[in-house]
Amino acid sequence: MKKIRTYISVIATALLAVGCYQEDIEFNSDCNEINIDAVGGAHKVAISSGENWIASTDNTWITVSPANGRGNAECQIIIDSALMSTPRYGEVLIQNLATLEERTISVTQEGFPYSIEIEDGEMEIENFKTLNERKFSVTLTTNVDFKVEIPSNARWLSHKSYEVKLNRGVRPRQVDIVFEWDINTQPKERIAEVKFVPKNGEELSKQDILTVVQKSAEPIEENTRRGDSVALVSIQRSLATLSSWDVSVPMDRWSGVILWDEGHKGYTPDKKGRVRYAEFFIYDTNEELPFEVKYLTAAEELFFFGNSNTFLKDLEIGDAIFELTQLKRLTIAAHGLITVDPRLANLKNLEQLDLSSNNFMTVPEVLTKENFPNLRTLILNANQRSVIYDLSNSTRTDLGGFIEEEKFPEHLLKWELDTLNLSVNYLHGALPTFEDDPTVPVYTEEDWAASKDTLPRMLVDRRIKKVMPRTKFFSINFNRMTGTLPDWLLYHPMLDLWNPYSFIFSQEGKDSTGTSAGFENEPVSLDYYYELYTSKNKPKEEEEGVE
Repeated sequence: MKKIRTYISVIATALLAVGCYQEDIEFNSDCNEINIDAVGGAHKVAISSGENWIASTDNTWITVSPANGRGNAECQIIIDSALMSTPRYGEVLIQNLATLEERTISVTQEGFPYSIEIEDGEMEIENFKTLNERKFSVTLTTNVDFKVEIPSNARWLSHKSYEVKLNRGVRPRQVDIVFEWDINTQPKERIAEVKFVPKNGEELSKQDILTVVQKSAEPIEENTRRGDSVALVSIQRSLATLSSWDVSVPMDRWSGVILWDEGHKGYTPDKKGRVRYAEFFIYDTNEELPFEVKYLTAAEELFFFGNSNTFLKDLEIGDAIFELTQLKRLTIAAHGLITVDPRLANLKNLEQLDLSSNNFMTVPEVLTKENFPNLRTLILNANQRSVIYDLSNSTRTDLGGFIEEEKFPEHLLKWELDTLNLSVNYLHGALPTFEDDPTVPVYTEEDWAASKDTLPRMLVDRRIKKVMPRTKFFSINFNRMTGTLPDWLLYHPMLDLWNPYSFIFSQEGKDSTGTSAGFENEPVSLDYYYELYTSKNKPKEEEEGVE
């Protein structure tokens, strides 16, 4: 027998295959046994015969090429990739057609062991990126279905849905999993060890763990001018505002920022040079207000206005703003809010609150005079996602504009506010009369005497309800209201200042029943009013008969 020679054949996954040759035998094959791993591959066998021969097998996972011939030849026995986790066995029969002499080659193939392997088991991520960028993909090689286990203390990490298709048996296949992460607001890194656990309890030969390390946040000095400047820039970055500040110039020259100085009411030495007012105008975010907001602990007023595609958003305010209990004025308008957390009531010092141009279906429950005892201005206008003229001819239910309020929110009228703006919404039904509500007082002799003849006696004689007596601006125009105007409004001491034909009487469209909006008893003019309030000066245009 001549020296055995080794050949390398590459197929699929570059399997090492060995072939051996034998000569000077009437009919023989050079190997009687083939052992191969689960990946499969090709094995070369030399056949020497002086006659015609044929090779065959009953195993579909084994192929012989060529399958017949005459004389000496080299056959290639091709073995498919395994489909199971256990070994499998087969045979190749080679027969001399003249003598019917046979040779058998046995084939043993290992199965694929169950395993879950990760291409890259360590992932480092930043503490901040925009929402669309806060994700990464991990490639796993597996032959078993699994579930992803993220530690309970790593709620900042989550994953999207994925599918392990086992339509090729236990042959390993690659699965891509997309993870999403939240901003790290703390000045220390955080680590999560993610495990991949077989769903059916298979015993694994290899089980990799994914370690995710998130960088720490940039430290922000609390209660300092420098801390305020870092917070402002970070907020602007998170909101992706249309314009940004030039950090190379002093903060007191930044547009939309006012710092404390000795001339401001409420100034104290610890506030010197810190942010008193800041505005964030025209931005693009799909998230709550940035966490850095909480560092603006000297601010009296914050202004957020103009999120892109506001009418498509379904956002919440977030946690940061609730810590700023010193705030007196707050605007979060055209942001995309659909709800307001009850913790907003922490801001007891608020005097002005503007939540206009959001997407509220109902008036947020937190908005009560008990929660905000110092509030004087409440602005809730233009909360429509889109304008539907006839509500009875629309199947949409997500219109915003307080459309789910079953009746007018009476508690807002009982609030002692200077300004209440409810214009351009979908409020419907009639204004409340409060006639049967003992909690709403009537005008008394004392009120009339204290007015020094500025109030008509009729208010006392007819026991007119005393609703919002000090409100200087009240607007409900361009809603879908119907019914009659109550006496408390028609004879209100501030009615002429409210400009009622513009801001109260003018409704539009149709309500959900198909009734045209508008009040049945809208007065033709305010002549009746000026006849009662003789101390008021009738506008010249009304005296001249011009509407």
